[in-house]
Amino acid sequence: MCNRYQPGERTRIEDHFAAKRLRDYNEGPPTVHPKDPGWIVRLANGEMVLEQMTWGFPVVLRGKQGQPLKPKPVNNARFDKLGAFWKRWADQPGNRCLIPTARFAEAVGTPGKMTETWLSLKDAPLFAWAGLWRSSDEWGDCYTGVMTNNAPGLEHIHDRSPVILLPDQWDIWLRASLDDLYQFDRPIPADRMAIEATAELWARRK
Repeated sequence: MCNRYQPGERTRIEDHFAAKRLRDYNEGPPTVHPKDPGWIVRLANGEMVLEQMTWGFPVVLRGKQGQPLKPKPVNNARFDKLGAFWKRWADQPGNRCLIPTARFAEAVGTPGKMTETWLSLKDAPLFAWAGLWRSSDEWGDCYTGVMTNNAPGLEHIHDRSPVILLPDQWDIWLRASLDDLYQFDRPIPADRMAIEATAELWARRK
């Protein structure tokens, strides 16, 4: 699953999505990891707005004695679970968002020696990753990215891929019924993706 991505420059995001900031924010990290702040675009009063939220829905697990443990971020939502575990948010257009993304990374290789491989769209500097957002007691407003099965030809990198939405699909994701969203449960074809394999060890956090 995708556990790090780069959103791109804020001004480029604002221009690409024709979104306005609701308030001033820090720039945020250039590479976003789970529980980091990241940018999302959503509809507010019929307009596209840009906000910064925490990446990952907090899930509180229990220890051996039943005690609550420190929340862990669930930063990916499987598309085939949108009608089940994620339905309370996916069913509500107001809880859907777009995650501005320039590129995302997957870990490739053998355990202990995995390296970063970055993927991006060949013909666009940014794209929209389909997402969900909600308010939480633990971290305030937070978001998660929706994943689908990967394209043939990219399964050697990972078996799943972010759901990439093209500009003419944004409005459907943000406004349509849940049943209408299943048309997006498919990957972008492999030949549209640029792949950059690196020697950077996956465990290193930047």
